[in-house]
Amino acid sequence: MPLVAHSTLPSFRRLKDEGETVLGENEALSQDIRELHIGLLNMMPDAALEATERQFFRLVGESNQIAQFYMHPFSIANLPRSAQGQQHVDTHYESFEQIKAAGLDALIITGANVSGPDLSREPFWQPLIDVIDWAYANVTSTLCSCLATHAVMEFRYAQKRRPLGFKRWGVYSHKVTNLEHPLVTGVNTRFDVPHSRFNQIDRQQFESAGLSVLVDSNQAGVHLAVSEDQFRLIFFQGHPEYDRISLLKEYKREVLRYSNGEIDDYPPFPKNYFTLQAQAILDEHKIGVAAARLAGTPIPEFPEALISQHIDNTWHDTAEAIINNWIGQVYQITHIDRQKPFKDGISPTNPLAL
Repeated sequence: MPLVAHSTLPSFRRLKDEGETVLGENEALSQDIRELHIGLLNMMPDAALEATERQFFRLVGESNQIAQFYMHPFSIANLPRSAQGQQHVDTHYESFEQIKAAGLDALIITGANVSGPDLSREPFWQPLIDVIDWAYANVTSTLCSCLATHAVMEFRYAQKRRPLGFKRWGVYSHKVTNLEHPLVTGVNTRFDVPHSRFNQIDRQQFESAGLSVLVDSNQAGVHLAVSEDQFRLIFFQGHPEYDRISLLKEYKREVLRYSNGEIDDYPPFPKNYFTLQAQAILDEHKIGVAAARLAGTPIPEFPEALISQHIDNTWHDTAEAIINNWIGQVYQITHIDRQKPFKDGISPTNPLAL
């Protein structure tokens, strides 16, 4: 169902140009289709700010629910931004006060860059607590991505993330561990998910907090878990929203950091991501980088266009299915079940009880 371009946010035009169904606000008003209002608390740094908008907007817009989707991006103060990044937020994002006044049916919270191991010292810490507390009381369901999952697990469930000692980086196979939950209805029992992180919440931590793990990996750990009521908080530890080339761009940034002397070690390949042919091309580029650094000559151009031809997306369909199930449950609760009287003490805020 369509996204509604109810603001001048450039991502709407970009998605429409890519073939996504995006309606103008007047077109949307002319159709007798129910609305779903979904917030996006975007805490990503400038380099990923607009890409993250498009990734989550795309997943929501590809849902097959009978609804028009109004996306409401907002951010929090004090996150480090360039003048251009801050202008994008100031021009196109709503404030949290506006979000609270208008209300939401569902909320997505992105990850963020951190400056140190202690999340409670990060500028997003208290503002994120304020958003989660408000959403828990006023929003049907909140989906937390990666770093947001780690922060919420710490301040709400007293479960601190564990440093891995290395970067969990690549595309990993996962298995559904709870076939009965509606979030994984119709989903392949095994599927891939990209990960990119230095820290982890272990399965034992989720379970000791009373949460249910739905998807796990022998290599990458827990990907998907839900709060004790089975729906109000959804936790992603991986990045199912990633585009096909997201990890390529991340690898490129790390290579450029090495080339500029910002890091000492050349980055390893993301696991299970590059083909052997792509690795051979990148190994040749690595040799060129080393030679240029030694000779003090310009670093050779990173072969992004060439490598992108050799990358497959093995996760998007499953990500789309899970988001579709999530949106379907939100739609059921907000547009159908709330019109029904309570019976037998069952609240319509628990979709598993209906």
